[in-house]
Amino acid sequence: MTRIQDVAREVGLSTATVSRALRGLAGVSEETRQRVQDVAHRMGYVPSAAASVLASGQTRTIAVVVPFVTRWYFGEVVEGAESVLRARGYDVLLYNLSGDEHARHRVLSTHLLTKRVDGILVLGVEPSASEHEWLATHAPPLGLVGGSVPGIPTVRIDDEEAALTAMRHLIGLGHRRIAYVGGSEVEPLNFSTPRARREGYHQALRDVGVEPDPALEAWGHFTVEGGIDAGHQLLALDPLPTAIFCASDEMAWGVMRAAMERGIRIPEALSVIGIDDHALSRFTDLTTVRQPVMAMGRAAAERLLAQLSGESLDTEDLLMPTELIVRGTTAPPRG
Repeated sequence: MTRIQDVAREVGLSTATVSRALRGLAGVSEETRQRVQDVAHRMGYVPSAAASVLASGQTRTIAVVVPFVTRWYFGEVVEGAESVLRARGYDVLLYNLSGDEHARHRVLSTHLLTKRVDGILVLGVEPSASEHEWLATHAPPLGLVGGSVPGIPTVRIDDEEAALTAMRHLIGLGHRRIAYVGGSEVEPLNFSTPRARREGYHQALRDVGVEPDPALEAWGHFTVEGGIDAGHQLLALDPLPTAIFCASDEMAWGVMRAAMERGIRIPEALSVIGIDDHALSRFTDLTTVRQPVMAMGRAAAERLLAQLSGESLDTEDLLMPTELIVRGTTAPPRG
């Protein structure tokens, strides 16, 4: 069985340097790290995970907490983060809350993760004041994607501004009777994104002297199926909205399906816009506001690793850019 001493002898380095290189720690050049990894692979050396934890106190594992593992947005963020973590020699331990408030409590307010991981990335959920206090006292370094909590390094977009961008596009085309499809009226896991996007919708209307009408708001739960139900609800109104702003592309697709089922042509009789620029949105010709989802995951992982290496880190939120992508589902209202 190949030992770490054998690898060190082969590359002409100390066992300590070889150990650091294989664990992705600082203080080793990328050239040396690659050379050590190549030799270890060729010689069939496999580090003992248990021995590494005992020697270093590190698990080389990062927990990633997601509200819904099946949702496109969270899957993209996880993929971006995992690509960075894997390259640095870390494993990912995925915790799927499945929208369950009790699962959230176990993860964010108990010792479930404290001895099992070196750091935690939380996606889309803002820790409450009590959760933040508990995590700061008992948990390893923490990072957020989405939301905003003072003192916790966060990567996000300006969700209110993204909503304003979508609404200004519709308003600029001449629309005033604009409906909204959002997440849900009550968010059990305290998502900040749906609140901010709804606030942007309201603000854009008030900016042009239109008071928001609750009858023009429906809840699509960030799913295609929810978007279909919300679309039928809004398209049964008299008069019809001339445009619908959806807080995600998937809900926008649902609205488009509902319009098709009712014989309402897009964009001739109804404009639809979303947020995300989902990988499939260009195939549905959907106008949307693009957010760099995978890049957000990569940036969040980099910031968490910087914390673990002891680097001083600006705790101000890292705001990622968004961009209006105009396609074929928006046009000026008829008449």
